[in-house]
Amino acid sequence: MTLRPVATAQLPEILAIFNEAIANTTALYDYEPRTLQKVQQWYAAHVQSDFPIVGAFDEAGTLLGFATYGLFRPHDGYKFTFEHSVYVRTDARRHGIGKALLEALIAEARKRTVHSLIGVIDADNTVSISLHQKLGFNFCGKIPQAGFKFERWLDVVFYQLLLP
Repeated sequence: MTLRPVATAQLPEILAIFNEAIANTTALYDYEPRTLQKVQQWYAAHVQSDFPIVGAFDEAGTLLGFATYGLFRPHDGYKFTFEHSVYVRTDARRHGIGKALLEALIAEARKRTVHSLIGVIDADNTVSISLHQKLGFNFCGKIPQAGFKFERWLDVVFYQLLLP
């Protein structure tokens, strides 16, 4: 596995990863699949804002997963706090790819003016919670019934990593 920035050539693969997560998990609280146009707009906004999108690739150059961050909230006072996301292809999960991606994203954040990374995680996602705890993120709070998907209410938890 190699880690490198994602390019526009990977947008169809990113689309597939997003849409699998939408259809089958609570990693995203979206209901409808994304379109390639929406992913292109998302990518362009990240590039324009200079937000990293780190990809994990197998030996053949296939995208296994990606990690990124964006503004936590769109107000000036939050300009050093970012919400991050990590997505791994279904067949590549539980092989350390999420950990490698999050570590790379943390390293990238350390190079920039990031002070705080925030993970907003479905409270039942024990794998993601455990990963964040292992990498030094601290539990900051829980919002019960913040979302609704798959005909049930979902709680979200917040995990934060402060960077020196």
